[in-house]
Amino acid sequence: MNTVWGDLNFRLHSVQGSSMASGTDYDFKQAPDHLLVLVHGIMASPSDWTYAKAELERQLGSNFLIYASSCNGFTKTFDGIDRAGKRLAEEISSVVQKTGSLQRISILAHSLGGLFSRYAIAVLYSTDSLHKDQVDDYRNTNTQMENSLKLGSIAGLQPINFITLATPHLGVRGKKQLPFLLGLPLLEKLAPPIAPILVGRTGQQLFLTDEKPNRPPLLLRMASKSDDLEFISSLNSFRNRILYANVSYDHMVGWRTSSIRRETELPKIQMPLFYILALRFQPSLKSLDGYKHIVDVQYCPPILSEDPHFPSEAAKAKEAAQTSSNTQTTTEYYELIEEEMIHGLQRLEWTKVDVSFHSATWPFFAHNNIHVKNEWLYNAGAGVIAHVADSLKHQESRTLIASNL
Repeated sequence: MNTVWGDLNFRLHSVQGSSMASGTDYDFKQAPDHLLVLVHGIMASPSDWTYAKAELERQLGSNFLIYASSCNGFTKTFDGIDRAGKRLAEEISSVVQKTGSLQRISILAHSLGGLFSRYAIAVLYSTDSLHKDQVDDYRNTNTQMENSLKLGSIAGLQPINFITLATPHLGVRGKKQLPFLLGLPLLEKLAPPIAPILVGRTGQQLFLTDEKPNRPPLLLRMASKSDDLEFISSLNSFRNRILYANVSYDHMVGWRTSSIRRETELPKIQMPLFYILALRFQPSLKSLDGYKHIVDVQYCPPILSEDPHFPSEAAKAKEAAQTSSNTQTTTEYYELIEEEMIHGLQRLEWTKVDVSFHSATWPFFAHNNIHVKNEWLYNAGAGVIAHVADSLKHQESRTLIASNL
């Protein structure tokens, strides 16, 4: 296991111990110059970020403008990832236009909000403005990336952090990607046709059933260079990309899809999802010092591969699935699509943070714990928010140092 926590822990605590760790010491300017957008998930609202927003404001200081998005509240999250993403892009543009002091942007998103955010940054992406320290940082840390992936700006601002908490980056189809279906083949087969009835176009897109002739599902297009938008280049423009994923007890989003991994790539720390009787007898995973319930941090360098596409094998498998009731044929089609998504997203470097609420009072609330949806009921995720805050401070200190060179 390629764990790099020692180095990251040292760097984070070095920042934490420096004069930059306190909010007041960040106040070099009266007006904020770093926009941090908080994006909630399905059937949620900005109030989900009440605890996290207050804690981040306390930790980061007035250099940050922390804005909780409100454009996709509750049932608006059913309209589709693309439509919600466009609304989010418009909202971010409006905030930027109203706050002339902004220079940098970061995104922190929970669950479905991570997919909305990936779409929104592609809409807002531009290569018209390149920042010198952004280019230098790219040359130093991303030398393996293909030359075709260009850096740029998001809404005219320098992109710094893109962070997701329990986001279904690969969708939720099959292989325990939607854990409350318990991995039962019958339930996983029934879920895709029912999802659009319950959650609209978003359900189609999450279950990868929104494809059209010669047009792959949206999530596959979002893992590649699309004809319409620069999905990968916009993600690559961020200096820092972090995925937080629940190891177990997350009833909404599986570990693989939230950490962009194949089954064989999962660290050997997983535990059963539902086992009430064994709950208190299973040894807890050890948390990292200072960050309760965070059990592992991995740095994953970019893996060079061809740009994802809608493979002819997938098209043939889909055609065969439509003319046959063979479940295996349908499964093969979606496995090909998932593999293409993984190829596309693993072309970027990521920091992957695994979280386990096994020892929490209410472990089965993992999906809401991870971003502390409610301070009184879901406060087990306070260590996750602390880790996010320290990661943001670390990147901010790098930016400030670079700007003074």
